[in-house]
Amino acid sequence: MTAVGRPSSIEIQPTALDLLRLPLLGSFLRWRWGRLAAQLVLLLGTALIVYDGLTGPQLAPRNLATVLAWVHYRGLVLLALLLVGNLFCFACPFTLPRTLARRLSIDGRRWPRALRNKWVSIGGLLLIFFLYEWLDLWASPWLTAWVALAYFVGSFALEAVFKESAFCKYVCPLGAFNFVYSTASPFQITARDQAVCRSCPGKECLNGSDQVLGCGTELFVPTIDSNMDCTFCLDCARACPYDNVALARRPAWQELVAKLPARWDLIFLLTTMAFFGFFNAFGMVPPVYALQRWMTTSVGIQSVALQVGLIYAAGAIVLPGLLLTLTAVLSRRARPPERRGTLVQQAARFAPAFVPLGAGIWLAHYGFHFIIGAATLVPVAQSFLIDHGLTWLGGRANWTVGFLVPVDLILPLQVGALMLGLLAALAVVARQGLASGDRPLSALLQLLPWALVLTGLTIASLAVFNLPMEMRGALAAVP
Repeated sequence: MTAVGRPSSIEIQPTALDLLRLPLLGSFLRWRWGRLAAQLVLLLGTALIVYDGLTGPQLAPRNLATVLAWVHYRGLVLLALLLVGNLFCFACPFTLPRTLARRLSIDGRRWPRALRNKWVSIGGLLLIFFLYEWLDLWASPWLTAWVALAYFVGSFALEAVFKESAFCKYVCPLGAFNFVYSTASPFQITARDQAVCRSCPGKECLNGSDQVLGCGTELFVPTIDSNMDCTFCLDCARACPYDNVALARRPAWQELVAKLPARWDLIFLLTTMAFFGFFNAFGMVPPVYALQRWMTTSVGIQSVALQVGLIYAAGAIVLPGLLLTLTAVLSRRARPPERRGTLVQQAARFAPAFVPLGAGIWLAHYGFHFIIGAATLVPVAQSFLIDHGLTWLGGRANWTVGFLVPVDLILPLQVGALMLGLLAALAVVARQGLASGDRPLSALLQLLPWALVLTGLTIASLAVFNLPMEMRGALAAVP
């Protein structure tokens, strides 16, 4: 998203907290093997997912594959994104073969120009959510293990064939999710002193050094103005010969009100991610089954795969596409003719408002499953150890574990997450509308359609979370 020679448009105060300068933590992050150490931890978790998924009990609440992947990873990743930043991509085990793959890469081979956007990753997200519902991935440790293996194969293959980190930047559905919500993160890679970067002859943060690879997604530190495409790998910090890279704190809202590039792929990704969150939750409540029965009896669609595909395609692709276009048209017409600009420019101003609302939806949904299922990791791990003869470590598995918080608090917490997301979204919309420089009435009419869509999505989400929801993989957690 950034290019060499274009200075960042986002200002970070020189006195801001820099994680790379903190005692112990900063040394670890800048350490040559720091990322590898973090990756090995998640590699161990992934190895357990693959091994237990292929060989262990094929009951979701009693297998490490489904518990770790669909309860703990999903519950923790969004919290990490909102509190710190893209920690999963930093420690992503799927990029461990990167060094070998990069050495095998064909010089000069680049990702096709027509695909240098987010459309492939949006398609990947649709595919993942479709498979999740159609094949009940959450209930199948065996299939979950194969999904993890497919990630390793896909990452290695693309790194070996293409010059840049095409898998991370253009393909990975998990990465697309992380990139979107890292735009609301309170930390960002930046240069400590822009003058040092201007006089740097080697641009090692981008090109790499003898011992450290350069930025896989081809970002040049002094021009970074977004967490989009930044994996927080910190190769730039390790490669910089002047120790001029910072992982600095910034206002969490700063990127959401900055100028988003006028690209439909980015705009649609930010928007549709919130709708994916809604329909992922909708797939676990009674109305979705009533809808599928209607599709079977009234429309004659017998295939469950086709039913699920149509629901997701219509709800998470077509619906947000239509709403996005209509809202942008109405909003643009509210501007004076001489200041309207293009439709994509108008959409780019307001689309970031879907990020905080989407975060609230995902937090309410994933938080529900994490609260009711997180404690199952203890008996699942005990059972795994016992099954492999390590009784002195495993003890006796106790399957009557409870929830992390009282059950009566779950819905209020979900409502709180949604309301905070909506308030933040409306604040972004108001800021973008009032900062347009147009007359107050024109500014109000511009932001009103966006506010209505955001509010409507919130009301629909509240209705879904107020319905009985499948616990999926955590039935053993009920005392």
